[in-house]
Amino acid sequence: MQDIKILAIESSCDETAAAVVVNGRDVLSNVISSQIDIHTLYGGVVPEIASRKHIENINPVIEKALSDAKMTLDDIDAIGVTYGPGLVGALLVGVAEAKAISFAKDIPLIGVHHIEGHICANYIDNKELEPPFICLVVSGGHTHLVVVKDYGEYEILGKTRDDAAGEAFDKVARAIGLGYPGGPKIDKVSVDGNPEAFVFPRAKITDSVYDFSFSGLKSAVLNQINAAGMKGEEINVPDIAASFQKAVVDSLVTRAMTALEETGFKKFAIAGGVASNTAVRSEFEKECKKRGISFYCPSKILCTDNAAMIGSAAYFEYKKGVRSDYHLNAIPNLKLGER
Repeated sequence: MQDIKILAIESSCDETAAAVVVNGRDVLSNVISSQIDIHTLYGGVVPEIASRKHIENINPVIEKALSDAKMTLDDIDAIGVTYGPGLVGALLVGVAEAKAISFAKDIPLIGVHHIEGHICANYIDNKELEPPFICLVVSGGHTHLVVVKDYGEYEILGKTRDDAAGEAFDKVARAIGLGYPGGPKIDKVSVDGNPEAFVFPRAKITDSVYDFSFSGLKSAVLNQINAAGMKGEEINVPDIAASFQKAVVDSLVTRAMTALEETGFKKFAIAGGVASNTAVRSEFEKECKKRGISFYCPSKILCTDNAAMIGSAAYFEYKKGVRSDYHLNAIPNLKLGER
């Protein structure tokens, strides 16, 4: 079988990334230019700044990805690019670049859904993993519990009704003075905290057992902080962080394990930025082992936004005959399963 070499581009938020992926599972290069230091100054991602930085970084990042893979554009069989969801200006930079390369080199263009990319990151680090399985995608913008029926074929069991889990991490981190990005900082400080110090709520959605809600949890944390301030009490940051993190993990694990028990699937994966959280990974591994379920998760670098995962998703689309034309556009609110 001929190897299919995909050049992939990811620019949905504040990372400019390019990668060369062979046959959907072998990564020859994976280059990420992060803007975290810039956006930290503002306490979060500023879309206009992100777009401008993507324009500055995208050509050097692609050149480095090709160089690391010891290839040129003449060696590439197709180009994959994230076209949604994400920040519209940021997405447009990647899409325009991918269309230009596709046209100049006369190679297929494949638009990739960002969440689908996160799911496909599991195929890179777990080469034996094949559908069907259940996957929890948990990131700054999304919390989705998904049945992966086949490559590129998904059924959403549940999703958040309000804040995504990663968004809640960022907001709570800001409230307790840890700053941006919140997820890694709460993960780090929680090691020194008592997860039982505060009992924060785990929301249940009455009409959908698999849906999530984190806005009430976030409000409960803010109320705890405000109450302590009014009484002149010192806020124990590690305890609040650890208790908040435990509430998030409990919510995620409870719904995922219920889905596994009710559907009978024996394979479960996690994906997305919050999947790099130490407590999330360890708790899911423990609960899956207890139930005899095979547990999969990508390496931490593949949990964050990267182009290798986009290259993996693009390959499976390519194999199915999916091609995008030059009308491909950025769709900031693209839903999983939409084309």
